[in-house]
Amino acid sequence: MDADLPAHSGLEARLVALVAPTLEDLGYEIVRVAVLGRESPTVQIMADRTDGSLINVEDCERISHAVGAVLDVEDPIPGAWTLEVSSAGIDRPLTRAKDWNRFAGHQAKAEVLVPIDGRRRFSGVVLGAEDGIARLRLDDGTEAALPLEEIRRARLVLTDALIEASAQMARPTETGEEEKSKAGEEDPAGRKLH
Repeated sequence: MDADLPAHSGLEARLVALVAPTLEDLGYEIVRVAVLGRESPTVQIMADRTDGSLINVEDCERISHAVGAVLDVEDPIPGAWTLEVSSAGIDRPLTRAKDWNRFAGHQAKAEVLVPIDGRRRFSGVVLGAEDGIARLRLDDGTEAALPLEEIRRARLVLTDALIEASAQMARPTETGEEEKSKAGEEDPAGRKLH
């Protein structure tokens, strides 16, 4: 399994496999895919920009058009279905090792499929993830090692520190924007700038 893709199974895993390459080509990555309902299911896709910055409404629109086209052609869901595309949000789910590492130091809650030391639910400070194990420092100071494949759900807890960190991610850096505008342009000597 690709460590940069969230763990899914069944139809959701198939949808991830179908749409992830298209999103990557557009500069986005999948945070989570969920299929809700039976008669006329809703496919929910939560995405990020590959650079880690937050997506906006225009990004969601772009993703929706691209993913809708792929799903129309591949037709993995029989009958009528609805597509919903959104950002991961501030109190986002932690679905990949990179999410656990990116948000180290922030509060989170997690629930595992199989109890660990008699517990299924954990909350504490995210310490990161390595070798398929996500780590939390619990309120009592102990650490919990949660196998990523056994995590049923994990989500950041909305705190002032998380809101401030998210605001920082939403602000474009002036030097970053300058570098982006220069990439691919030629200098007077005819060389490409990168």
